[in-house]
Amino acid sequence: MNIMIVGVGGQGTLLASRILGRVATKSGYDVKISEVHGMSQRGGSVVTYVKYGEKIYSPIIGEGEADIILAFELLEAYRALPYLKKGGTMIVNTQRMDPMPVITGAAKYPDNIEEKLARSVDLITADALAAAAEAGNIRAANVVLIGLLAKSTEVEKDVWLDTIRRTVPPRFLEVNLKAFELGYGM
Repeated sequence: MNIMIVGVGGQGTLLASRILGRVATKSGYDVKISEVHGMSQRGGSVVTYVKYGEKIYSPIIGEGEADIILAFELLEAYRALPYLKKGGTMIVNTQRMDPMPVITGAAKYPDNIEEKLARSVDLITADALAAAAEAGNIRAANVVLIGLLAKSTEVEKDVWLDTIRRTVPPRFLEVNLKAFELGYGM
């Protein structure tokens, strides 16, 4: 299984990849994770590859190889589209975060991204930011998306919850468990 997680710095893509990798390991798979940081501390692109299976030799996912793309932001989903394989699924947070060239007026944010994606791929969208706010902290949008992903897998819900308990710092645990449940219930 090849899963590509895309977002911008500060959205929690790295925590999401750790949770996913640990769930796959608990499920008995060989797991490889690779993190690609752009200008992540300045809101730039962050891409994480999570590959798992019987035996994985490389963590890198090439164009047309991702079974699932988990996108934390619309433009990042659009940028990652070439990596999704035919018949793959894209799970996208409907949040829009303008990159610096758009903020400065040097570029224009593409129009109708969600509609363009829906015409191209099996698309699942969610307002993960609103669900995270409902859980108690907008920074938990990443775990809302993990919940949405989790319900489409064969891994039992308890394995996901146990992994979250073991991965998320205690002071953020309650919010993240609520966020997961909200995503799982979408």
